[in-house]
Amino acid sequence: MEGVTDNRVTIRRAVESDEPALLDIELTAWDASSGFPSMTEGERAGFFSDRSGPDAHLVAVLDDRVVGYIRLQDKYRFREGAGVLAVNGLAVAVDARGHGIGSALLTAVTEEAERRGARKITLHVHSSNTVARRLYERHGYQVEGTHPREFLIDGEEVDSLTLAKFL
Repeated sequence: MEGVTDNRVTIRRAVESDEPALLDIELTAWDASSGFPSMTEGERAGFFSDRSGPDAHLVAVLDDRVVGYIRLQDKYRFREGAGVLAVNGLAVAVDARGHGIGSALLTAVTEEAERRGARKITLHVHSSNTVARRLYERHGYQVEGTHPREFLIDGEEVDSLTLAKFL
């Protein structure tokens, strides 16, 4: 992963010492159109968890600062689902947007999935998150399904879309 760069953006595997920067991104990058406000309320001690440690994350570094992440995990824990990976989060720091970081992370995750021998990558996105949807579509993701009125966010019903990319 170390070799994936886009000018000043470098993509690498996360390490434990990235946790404070990743937590800051997690708590500030989302809004009601892209995430769940309840997930950023209250105190959170850390970003990593038992199921979602550094090895599940690729991070984007811009000018020696961690400015984004993408979380890639096995979608299923049984052998019949082997080869299907899920992007369970992609976020870029608000002040670092517009530098191609999301695109660099998606390119790197595709390379990682291919390295692992995956056949498919899936993800979920709010129908209201048009910026992310366009980004995913540019990277070859297609809508596989719509989950109407899946969430109630700030009093508004929001559809969830399932997107997939076949490798």
